[in-house]
Amino acid sequence: MGQKINPLGFRLGTTQGHHSLWFAQPKNFFGGLQEDQKIRDCIKNYVQKNIKTSSAFALEGIACIEIQKEIDLIRVIIFMGFPKLLLESRPLAVEELQTILQKEFNWMNQKLNVALKRIPKPYGNPKILAEFIAGQLKNRVSFRKAMKKAIELTEQADTKGIQVQIAGRVDGKEIARVEWIREGRVPLQTIRAKIDYCCYTVRTIYGVLGIKIWIFIDEE
Repeated sequence: MGQKINPLGFRLGTTQGHHSLWFAQPKNFFGGLQEDQKIRDCIKNYVQKNIKTSSAFALEGIACIEIQKEIDLIRVIIFMGFPKLLLESRPLAVEELQTILQKEFNWMNQKLNVALKRIPKPYGNPKILAEFIAGQLKNRVSFRKAMKKAIELTEQADTKGIQVQIAGRVDGKEIARVEWIREGRVPLQTIRAKIDYCCYTVRTIYGVLGIKIWIFIDEE
């Protein structure tokens, strides 16, 4: 019938875990959810402003941000593909982020701990790969060339399969369409298959394009 489900939500509790770990009363749940989103937006804005823009890599390089809340401690772990790009321009980036977040949210009775972690194989992550493709499309590189290059980079990360889809006014054509390419296996119906997924929006001079990436990592 055409109904779709997010591959990450489909596998929660089996191969996929939550990126926010905390408990709250039902009446306080919405406030905690909004706070998590503001924390992520604040970190992304900081990284985007301070990362070296001359880099040919990702725009932000952030794979995911994990937030763990305890009674007297809030842990924020930022997983990045290229943390060196940020630390070269801002050596005290972690301390600055802690100060900015403390001022923004005014946590009085809780300590804040911010940590940066590097991903060993950055191009095995769909978010970083989508940012790479977005950068190529903004520079008016052919979408086919960008997708093929993305697949080459993913193969170096020892993945078992990848599917890339780009939708919108691809290459500036008048009529919007969907273009996709797949390499290897991507078993979306298998729950035990560890699949990472990303949906990314890029604004180009000829319109908004949507990028979706599925990466089949392994099977449990």
